[in-house]
Amino acid sequence: MAVSPSLLAADFTRLATEIGDMTTAGADLFHLDVMDGHFVPNLTFGPFIVAAIRRCTELLLDTHLMMTRPDRYISAFAEAGADALTIHVESACDVAETLAAIGELGLRRGLSLNPDMPIESVQPYLGTVDLVLVMSVPPGFGGQSFDVAALDKMRRLVAWRDASRLDFAISVDGGVNDETAPGCRDAGADILVSGSHLFAAPDRAGAISRLRGTG
Repeated sequence: MAVSPSLLAADFTRLATEIGDMTTAGADLFHLDVMDGHFVPNLTFGPFIVAAIRRCTELLLDTHLMMTRPDRYISAFAEAGADALTIHVESACDVAETLAAIGELGLRRGLSLNPDMPIESVQPYLGTVDLVLVMSVPPGFGGQSFDVAALDKMRRLVAWRDASRLDFAISVDGGVNDETAPGCRDAGADILVSGSHLFAAPDRAGAISRLRGTG
């Protein structure tokens, strides 16, 4: 079980320190939320900030592109130092071609879906991805409540993965905390993305251990 702090919840006035603290606390990788102000109503950061984050850590950077046309920017994020690029099945690009292009750049290929999308929407692409990110809140803002429908989506992904002998990780993002993490683990999640819960914790190492189920 891997825990991925979502840096959108970090204090950006001391970002290097926040990254170092989370690394010491036991983070396995970092989740970067890139929002374009069109696909979602919020606007965050681009390749320049990803490059700055890259200089602060050797941990894997899972970059979640909440963008209408992520295909136009994958090269820039690859050059910035992202290790994985996750696009949305709802985006306006050709999903299959964009996933292939991400792979050709040597990056891990991720695919995400919003809470209102049926899990069947990602099924055609499961043989070509390294990660499926299940959104358990509407994307765009942190600190929202967990949608329990995500649990069934994860269970179905596990069933498809096992039946077809595929090799992709299942990640869940949104409202992941001490109360919701056990259900996610039981449903088959491999990666728990957590932002507000982890960065607000007085004991971050303990918070990460509890999400893993080892604390």
